[in-house]
Amino acid sequence: MDVQSPKNEFKARVRYWADKLEVEVAWLGIRPMSNKWASWSTKGHLNFNAELLDLEPELWDYVIVHELLHFFVPNHGRLWKSLMRAHLGDYEGLAAQLAEKV
Repeated sequence: MDVQSPKNEFKARVRYWADKLEVEVAWLGIRPMSNKWASWSTKGHLNFNAELLDLEPELWDYVIVHELLHFFVPNHGRLWKSLMRAHLGDYEGLAAQLAEKV
């Protein structure tokens, strides 16, 4: 029986979404972050807060898709919101659940 660690499961989920959204991820890290869930750079570097590993996979998807879409849309304007809705449906509900975890 092949049991993956939460970290490996999370990284696999990032790779799944990156492939689906056609984003080239050059580097992927999971580390403690004091004031945010994730960050990205235009060079394809993604960092995710290690605390995400303790949350539900639906919330993983919210944070992952949120960051990956910033490779195309650098803000949270109408296009970004439309893409979030297209990929996750009620992303606002997921955002509210995540905010409760802080």
